Amino acid sequence: KAKKWLDENGFEYDEQHIVEDNPDYDQMKALYEKSGLPLKRFFNTSGKIYREMQLKDKLPEMSEEEQLKILSSEGMLVKRPIIETETICLTGFRQKEWEEKLK
Repeated sequence: KAKKWLDENGFEYDEQHIVEDNPDYDQMKALYEKSGLPLKRFFNTSGKIYREMQLKDKLPEMSEEEQLKILSSEGMLVKRPIIETETICLTGFRQKEWEEKLK
């Protein structure tokens, strides 16, 4: 859906397969800080690994640094897609949000 929307709206983009080429700690931190979003928005909360690690219960007790380390250690935990421009970062495809922020 996200790629189709980007193509239909004339956006050029580079793809990075997050599962195979997961952002490291510094990259995740930079994306998070640029986004202004709650860190939880970067977690794939419906994913198998998220459930297996019982992160729903653990995240509230974890520091920001611990959460970023977990995100940078396992690409399957990262909410996809992530879109980054020079000034913003968005996670997950929410068409209305993308239309507001990117157009």
